[in-house]
Amino acid sequence: MRYAYAITGALLLSGAAAAMTLESPPAGQTAQNEPGVIAAAAPKAGAPMSFADMVAKLQPAVVNISTTQRVTVQQPTNPFAGTPFGDLFGQFNGGDQGGGTGQPVTREAQSLGSGFIISPDGYVVTNNHVIAAGTKGATVESIKVTLTDRKEYTAKLIGRDPTSDLALLKVEAKNLPFVKFGDSTRARVGDWVVAIGNPFGLGSTVTAGIVSALHRVTGQGGAYDRFIQTDASINQGNSGGPMFDLNGNVIGINSQILSPTGGNVGIGFAIPAEEAKPIIETLMKGSAIKRGYLGVGIQPITDDIAAAFGLPANQGEIIARVEPNEAAEKAGLKQGDIVVRVAGKDVTPDQTLSYLVANLAPGTKAPIEVIRDGKRQTIVATVGTRPSEEALAGLVGGDDQDGLPDNGPQSGQQASASAIGVSVQPLTPALARNLGLDASVQGVVIVAVDPSSDSAQKGLQRGDVILSANRTPTRTAADLAAVIAQAKAAGRNQVALLVQRGKTPGRFLAVKIK
Repeated sequence: MRYAYAITGALLLSGAAAAMTLESPPAGQTAQNEPGVIAAAAPKAGAPMSFADMVAKLQPAVVNISTTQRVTVQQPTNPFAGTPFGDLFGQFNGGDQGGGTGQPVTREAQSLGSGFIISPDGYVVTNNHVIAAGTKGATVESIKVTLTDRKEYTAKLIGRDPTSDLALLKVEAKNLPFVKFGDSTRARVGDWVVAIGNPFGLGSTVTAGIVSALHRVTGQGGAYDRFIQTDASINQGNSGGPMFDLNGNVIGINSQILSPTGGNVGIGFAIPAEEAKPIIETLMKGSAIKRGYLGVGIQPITDDIAAAFGLPANQGEIIARVEPNEAAEKAGLKQGDIVVRVAGKDVTPDQTLSYLVANLAPGTKAPIEVIRDGKRQTIVATVGTRPSEEALAGLVGGDDQDGLPDNGPQSGQQASASAIGVSVQPLTPALARNLGLDASVQGVVIVAVDPSSDSAQKGLQRGDVILSANRTPTRTAADLAAVIAQAKAAGRNQVALLVQRGKTPGRFLAVKIK
């Protein structure tokens, strides 16, 4: 996935948020997309003859957003310093004041994106990634908003929400052209849409296409991984620009593209207005965005995991880990539980657990239906408050490591689980230290993988730790073999392993039984 914005040098940093109030439009001034204004200009139902009249009304409310920033860069040390060649090779550092001494230098950088005005007194909506720091050492010196008539304004950052990738700016002006949010819930696949933005800094550019998909989950995870997909051309620099329906209403905010090259390939994504509007209204009031949180790590139910657990496909998500002292643990949810419903709504690939929980108010008592050991049960959880994205990122990490002894396990310690193509041995405290694991981790460590096995095809490797099999803890090779035998006796051809690699939290992986 690529964000649809252009950068020069590095990215940018946001400023401080401040509460502002929305002034009423001056007498006689209306939104650029008022029904009475736009209806006559909009193309009729069916294939439109032209979007020109509609675009002429809407284009003045779409703006270019650029930032100026300072980026501190650590320079490499000149390896020839103090030698007769020191001055010569120091010149190849580009003339920076660091001069190859290893001292940090400061450079100027810029970024470009799009946005749109939502009030005559200058509130502007854009993406958070257009105005947020994308690298360490970067500070934003100014944010500039440029209208289609080339008028420029210095903007204030009113508020930002990294989770939904939205930000609200304010420029000091009156009687500006503006547009309103529409109802994205009424959009249908196949509807015409128009995107306006500033790709590659070229200035206001209009593209048209159709709604390719609704509620598109891109697989990036998160509470707001749910987009309108379109084939309207969206490129770098379009980020933050509006997606209009044929009535001239903003039904989406262009945000990302899927592209192997960085250019448009006909797959773009917009944040639905139904998600964006409440967040923008909250930011406008100067309030913080609060979302529900259970404190679990989740995985989708793939076909092979469904087969291993004897479940239908596309039903629910599996809990891979439970964070201590969070709502899920307090309610009694466990690793390996399969969550199928939350507060009366099904958990599906288009309506994920993260999405459902994030849209519950903190403090809500939510019934959560799970499948545990083949039996359905309902657990009531008091929803917590979702931490910041930075805090959440800190819960997941660690590098792949192989700290096993080079000569392998001692005689008698190793056992084979040939039915799934791996050899394992108990995880001892010494091995745990070598593998960089916490002392509390218990399981069996893989010491060899048959390259022709499904385990190898699924990516299992030496040093991985199998914590459980079909939700049964595996402390010895015999434990693992017993679960495999039980699965075969039950007529199943796969077993679901909970596998941990280094400090990365465990994930379920279904492998075939020979």
